[in-house]
Amino acid sequence: MLMIRILELKDAGVLLRRRSACWREAERTVKPILEAVRRHGDRALLQYARRLDGLERRSVRVPLRESRRAAGKMSRPLRRAIAIASENIRAYARIQLPRDFTLELRPGLRLGQVVRPLDAIAAYVPAGRHALPSTLLMTVIPAQVAGVRRICVASPKPAESILGAASILGADEIFLMGGAHAIAAFAYGTETVPRVDRIVGPGNIYVAAAKKLLAGEVGIDFVAGPTEILILAEDGNARILAADMLAQAEHDADASAVLLTTSNTLARAVAAELAHQLLTLPTAAVAARAIARNSAIVRVRSMEEGIKFANQLAPEHLSIPARSFLKKIRSAGCVFIGPHSPEAAGDYASGTNHVLPTNGVARLRGGLSTADFVKVISVQQLDRSALKDLAPAILTLARAEGLEAHARSVEARIHESS
Repeated sequence: MLMIRILELKDAGVLLRRRSACWREAERTVKPILEAVRRHGDRALLQYARRLDGLERRSVRVPLRESRRAAGKMSRPLRRAIAIASENIRAYARIQLPRDFTLELRPGLRLGQVVRPLDAIAAYVPAGRHALPSTLLMTVIPAQVAGVRRICVASPKPAESILGAASILGADEIFLMGGAHAIAAFAYGTETVPRVDRIVGPGNIYVAAAKKLLAGEVGIDFVAGPTEILILAEDGNARILAADMLAQAEHDADASAVLLTTSNTLARAVAAELAHQLLTLPTAAVAARAIARNSAIVRVRSMEEGIKFANQLAPEHLSIPARSFLKKIRSAGCVFIGPHSPEAAGDYASGTNHVLPTNGVARLRGGLSTADFVKVISVQQLDRSALKDLAPAILTLARAEGLEAHARSVEARIHESS
């Protein structure tokens, strides 16, 4: 019987020391790929797509008729599910969208911002063990809400569900490519693939390494590692808690599922449930490895102690028992409150985005949102009176920094009609 580790909090520091990805090796692997695509465009892209993705076509671009045909083959229940999920994702994305504003901070001093969409973005949709049309929805819909004019999709071996979902959304520029060469193609542009402003979406370590190396050349969302969940529970249904942990563990053998609890009885019950449920889980080969290698049940003396640990861990997904805990949460990618809010709801259809920061990056930012697809441009307008009022501060600061021309640019306006 597989047994998950049951740890005391004092021994749980290992969970804070997440397994570091082999970035150096991955970067060494992808650097020549990035350079080849930069220098040789389509020629290099096609070589890598044929060798690494198994491409058998003359072009990486998917004909429009192919995605439309895939949409036509989709079952009615799947189309309905995509419609429901899309409606919720779109509604939530609209709420997240930054807004234009103008205000008069003081007489004659008007400040504001205007919000402008990026011109072009790329959504990377993995095609490993499972087809993930949900990732297509999560990356394309916020960009559409933001007003991005050109939205491209890359997936090395997209299932019909991905092609069909892209067609339903109207994302017609689809490319059969993955890995570092796909990231390079979007960063630099080739004869077939447009250069974009930002690349979003999850991928393996080589995709992540390519995004890391090209950040600055092109905008990215974040460099993601293995998926993770942290659950806080004083009591609860052991069967449901175990199911939530396995839902995360089945993603990948490197995934992590951690339960923090004050109850010894619950800890033992969840451990037994994990072993029992794995017996019939179709994805048990992957989930069992994730549970044994990267997961744990941690006993804490109080929920306050558990919350402190959660904030240190800054997990991608955080499940808490009640809304009253939320005010104490400082760092998490997405928070799920109460017994009827499974992480799977966020993965698919509730409306929040499932492209989330991992590996502690939630200390710095939240998940993918509409704000990732726009530029917020500051605007200011001063009349002569407002400039005159600010002049002493401006002149003093400019000359303190030794920037005399800055000071004179203000004085020229103040004294222009004096």
